[in-house]
Amino acid sequence: MNTNKVALCAAFLSISALCLAAEKTIQRSDLPPAVEKSLQQQLKDATIKGFATDKEGGQVVYEAQLIVDGHTKDLQFDTSGNLTEVEEEVALDSLPAEAKTGLTAKAKMGTIIKVESITKHDKLVAYEAQVERNGMHSEIQVGPKGEKLRHEE
Repeated sequence: MNTNKVALCAAFLSISALCLAAEKTIQRSDLPPAVEKSLQQQLKDATIKGFATDKEGGQVVYEAQLIVDGHTKDLQFDTSGNLTEVEEEVALDSLPAEAKTGLTAKAKMGTIIKVESITKHDKLVAYEAQVERNGMHSEIQVGPKGEKLRHEE
């Protein structure tokens, strides 16, 4: 392997490590008071799985992973306690026909194993599916009407 390939591989691994290290598991006691207050309003009938902090667009965000009525629901808050994003597990059969068709087409020969709705600032922006194909896992997304997205949400 020549030195350019080695350098490229090393740079890729460094960037990958940084991306994976960005989200950090935290304790509930680490949440800012404004986030804790907003979280309290979302906890009806929920079981808390854990908390994390991350950076998105250069801004710190706080995430709460919950189980509600037997399905996953992840909440994201900004530092002021505003609920900015909700990822909630939904049944594939409950999706609008065009969204189900879009996900199925993107999954190709893979098996859809989990679907989540993605809501940002109270607006449904996408559906995301975890797909298994030949033992490999990947994620795909479509817009609320099954359309291709300009960028991943």
